[in-house]
Amino acid sequence: MQLQLNDREAPDDLRRRAAIAAGLVTLAFLGIVARLFVLQVGQGENWLTLSESNRMRVSRIAPTRGVILDRNGEALVDNRSSFDVVVVPEDAKNLDDTIRQVSEFLGAEPPTREQVIAAARQRPPYEATVIYRDVDFDKVVVPLETHRLEWPGIGLELGPLRTYPRHEIASHLLGYVGEIAPGELGSKPEYRMGDMIGKFGAEKAWENTLRGSPGGRQVEVDALGRRLRVLSEVPETPGRNVVLTLDLRLQAFAEQMLEGREGAIAVLDPNDGAILALASRPAFDPNEFARGIGPTAWKRLLDDKKKPLNNRATQGLYPPGSTFKIVTAAAALETGTVTPFTRVFCPGHMRYAGRDYHCWNRRGHGSVDLHDALVKSCDVYFYQVGLKMGVDTIAEYAHRFGLGEPTGIALDHEKAGLIPTADWKVKRFKEEWFAGETLSVAIGQGYVLATPLQMANVVATLANGGTRWKPRYVDRIEGADGSVEKAEPVALGDAGLRKSTLLQIRDALRDVVNLPGGTGKKAKLPTIEMGGKTGTSQVFRMTHQTKTAGMARHLRDHAWFVAFAPVDEPEIAIAVLAEHAGTGGGATAAPIARDVADFWFGMTRGRDYQQTGAGAPLREAALDPASADAEKHAARMAAAALRPGRVEMDDDVRREVSHRRGGAAGAASRG
Repeated sequence: MQLQLNDREAPDDLRRRAAIAAGLVTLAFLGIVARLFVLQVGQGENWLTLSESNRMRVSRIAPTRGVILDRNGEALVDNRSSFDVVVVPEDAKNLDDTIRQVSEFLGAEPPTREQVIAAARQRPPYEATVIYRDVDFDKVVVPLETHRLEWPGIGLELGPLRTYPRHEIASHLLGYVGEIAPGELGSKPEYRMGDMIGKFGAEKAWENTLRGSPGGRQVEVDALGRRLRVLSEVPETPGRNVVLTLDLRLQAFAEQMLEGREGAIAVLDPNDGAILALASRPAFDPNEFARGIGPTAWKRLLDDKKKPLNNRATQGLYPPGSTFKIVTAAAALETGTVTPFTRVFCPGHMRYAGRDYHCWNRRGHGSVDLHDALVKSCDVYFYQVGLKMGVDTIAEYAHRFGLGEPTGIALDHEKAGLIPTADWKVKRFKEEWFAGETLSVAIGQGYVLATPLQMANVVATLANGGTRWKPRYVDRIEGADGSVEKAEPVALGDAGLRKSTLLQIRDALRDVVNLPGGTGKKAKLPTIEMGGKTGTSQVFRMTHQTKTAGMARHLRDHAWFVAFAPVDEPEIAIAVLAEHAGTGGGATAAPIARDVADFWFGMTRGRDYQQTGAGAPLREAALDPASADAEKHAARMAAAALRPGRVEMDDDVRREVSHRRGGAAGAASRG
């Protein structure tokens, strides 16, 4: 049989391979069709959303915080525009390198990757995280924009930054804001990482009022995350404004009087508890916190031995010294332990239980009644009165004046102070109370501790007829829509003292200041009667009373003065505490109180009020209508008190304050 070349047949093995290949191609095609079906039909909506999210993003608009104003409408806390450097980790090709390069460019300490990632986890995808706040526009913003292609994910955002134009003035009362901490988010679901929140002072106490509500913005971005256009926007709702009872001019003047010292001044309206000034020195600048305080600056504040973060007016605990004799006197009269005519002989000391308890006047005061004992601050009189009453009776009346418990002011970490009782000592030390300890309590020493604000409230309660008001620093809340919410005064109770008791003590405190033999004579005003009580508190136990001006600073006595004026119709109540002054309250604290009252009445009563006294020629010239320098000096005084930033005194004002201090420093009286 002849073989034909065109009649060949494919081998079986080749046919089998061709069939397998065709089957695989068919299966692959069916798989692709099935996957396309799943993507387009089953998951089409989800992928469409993700695609749009890469192109369109929703950014959050932080609300503008409400401003804080003084009683006259002067801004104490405000907002200004600020450029922040932000990063979107999802857009960054290499997050570590990007942050490092930007930090080197800015010359700033870089945040760690963990910090950025931790902050990013607390917000929706593609929402920016702030890494540097308030960068300089001229030096940073324009150059940074030129590097945007090199640093994908890095951007700039313009937003409000909290600002404190008066810097340290009233910093302890106003407080500061800071970025919310991760631990705070659990209890505050309306916040996100990066949000600013009140951390201290009024900023924290009134956070819900000041904060406002955030808005939102839908924007279109390119492949590098750069914004192309705004598609839609929901505006933020700004916070409401808080108007304080504080007077900026008085506050600034009070802080000037504490310049170079550590201490506190509290000035209240005794008729409703409104705070007119609340000064604590040394202070701090809240702007450091608003911009994001660094670890170096934070450590500096914490390590400062003078404790500038401590609000001495509400957190400083000190033995009130002889200012506490107001309480002891009220208790003695109310319980009938003494009458206004009861007399005690003071030889300069009192012998009890084999020990001499000295009076501040080692020569003695002779025979004194209650009035004389307050005017001359006779310790021996109050030793004997206190011993007759006992510590528990003294404690009862101290609590009536609000001592031993917080005043209730809306500020963090207010201290309650301490008023000891016999039971307290048993619980605290597992020891019985000794009668000799009552002698120290009767003159405000021993275990007794109080804050300057508490002592201002004590004298305010005495001045207004026995009503104890809750100290408050907010007058009203104002909304952007024109709404006004008034903050009403709150009465905490009545001291339950007879009118005769109040009048007798007030009359004695009048003479403390206005009689030549009074320990507070350096607080005397020329045309208005002021009542007050001096106090000198020891910071360590001594076997006898002695002057401490020459001792190491931390061993020196504290100087106190509490006052109210005018005596018959009180408008202000004042407490001054000069920490470690080393001199008596009459020498150091009383002149400060006089100057504060002098300044207040000069503002409220105008030029007809004659400001004279130990501070003298400049004050007289300032308000003498015949003086050619009157307007010039008055303008300088106003400018010194209202100047934005740190309070800097011009030469005349500085000389005046220095002159007042110099005149006070040479006195030797103690109270």
